[in-house]
Amino acid sequence: MLPAAQLVTVECDIVKGLHAFAIVGLPDKAVDEAKDRIAAAIKNTDPDFESPKRSNKKIVLSLAPAELKKEGAAFDLPLALSFLLASKQINFDQNGKLFAGELSLDGTLRPIRGTLSIALLARTEGMTELYIPAENADEAALVSGITIYPVRTLADVRAHLDDEFEFALIPHIATPFNTEEEIEGGVSLNDIRGQESAKRGLEIAAAGRHNIALYGPPGTGKTMLARATAALLPNLSESEMIEVTVIHSLVGAANGAIRRPPFRSPHHTSSYASLIGGGTIPRPGEVTLAHRGLLFLDEFPEFHRDVVNALREPLEDAKVSVARARGSATFPANFMLVAALNPCPCGKYGTRDCKCMPHSIEKYRRKISGPVADRIDMWVQVGDMPPETLSLKLKRDVDHMKIMRERIARARDTQTKRFAGLDDVSTNADMGPKEIEERAALSQKAEDALVHAAKQMKLSARGYHRTIKLARTVADLAESESIEPSHMLEALQYRQRDL
Repeated sequence: MLPAAQLVTVECDIVKGLHAFAIVGLPDKAVDEAKDRIAAAIKNTDPDFESPKRSNKKIVLSLAPAELKKEGAAFDLPLALSFLLASKQINFDQNGKLFAGELSLDGTLRPIRGTLSIALLARTEGMTELYIPAENADEAALVSGITIYPVRTLADVRAHLDDEFEFALIPHIATPFNTEEEIEGGVSLNDIRGQESAKRGLEIAAAGRHNIALYGPPGTGKTMLARATAALLPNLSESEMIEVTVIHSLVGAANGAIRRPPFRSPHHTSSYASLIGGGTIPRPGEVTLAHRGLLFLDEFPEFHRDVVNALREPLEDAKVSVARARGSATFPANFMLVAALNPCPCGKYGTRDCKCMPHSIEKYRRKISGPVADRIDMWVQVGDMPPETLSLKLKRDVDHMKIMRERIARARDTQTKRFAGLDDVSTNADMGPKEIEERAALSQKAEDALVHAAKQMKLSARGYHRTIKLARTVADLAESESIEPSHMLEALQYRQRDL
């Protein structure tokens, strides 16, 4: 369900007559302006070339299929080559070759968006050679089975393709996929004093990619805990890396391969379209950019109510559908949600310092609807810290971060083996009722404890299944083959909400 590129064929027709130069095939403004860019690039590449702007001929460049909207400047290079080929100024066999790139006025190539999608398309269509700007070569080289030629100028392409020149572009060699850890500097759980129960909750959430909400008074470390969670997540697998890089490349947010799970933290004033996706022509939002990674929503109740409710579909189905008058699209959105919120507008609910009126507290909490809250697997309270716990003189001899990451990695490996052969399930959070029945074995005592608690806590069917998935992750961290009562009881405590 990745955003996919579509093959566009460029055709050129040249006839004698009064000068005319047109690009047809439903081009947008950027494609239509390519007429000036390719004319200047051709003129500046070789003085002997006849520019399409300076010939007394009628020139029509067609982009097929005609009903497909063409966007962006990636068509510059194929448009220029099509004209040069049709005007017999160069000669080469175009079979098995795919071209993409934006031309500057002097004939050099600029980087483009969506290179990885283009490379995947080239392999799917049976192409053998892909010619793209040199800056995009690392990204395209993630796709095997096709020769990537990094191009710097239009002259280089011409010299490589035309047999009259003794020049050949050097194919780009892909960097081998590396599973080594690549954790950049940032907030670490080792930097956070105390809050052991919250850290345990985040470890469970990261191990099974469960949604988690951290609630408590302001200044207790909720935001730091959420940001530190990103470093707990294991590196992306090769297939996940390609998925994530494709998405970020399409929006121009990728700079080479993305090997770490993405971390997205939109502000609470973000609009519906920026978070969920939208626009006149549907584009992915923050939930899609967080695919296979972590979406952190700080001050969760401060988001607009429509935005919060729009999270229902991605939290349940791991995808989001955006429909507009000019088109519709379905984007992947399989992310781990970490939400941080206060118990009331002032954050001091339950103390004498709280001045919030009852109706304002109720309005604040009602922004998070029941269906959204039910889709959050874990509710963890982050309480006030005693001042002595924050002492700078306390020694930290143990690297708790490293220990937790090792436990999480082992739990993820267990899940990878458990769900081998299943396309849409890679972690415990991805399980549906069928996978729960087949691959989440409960001991009889654990099932009895769940049934009893479900009656007392009035769990919905969704809450019932999510508790089993959460207990399965707790069991994986304990390296237990079956879910025991202790695992189930720990999972049940996270389903309770005190706010």
